[in-house]
Amino acid sequence: MGGVPVKHHTKSKVGRRRSHHALKKAGLFVCVNCGRPILPHRLCTECGYYKGRVVKEPKVRTKKPKVN
Repeated sequence: MGGVPVKHHTKSKVGRRRSHHALKKAGLFVCVNCGRPILPHRLCTECGYYKGRVVKEPKVRTKKPKVN
């Protein structure tokens, strides 16, 4: 005895089961401070704001010099 199905599943039956497997769009919000799109309930990675106040200072991005 193994994992062999006893009955055949039709294409429509399989399709109905898989109808909920589709990916959904990510709900984006706009940062109050800088206007960048952010995910809900997350701080803005650009300015460090969350719910109108600074939670974390953003990292300063600098370009690394090229090494020849």
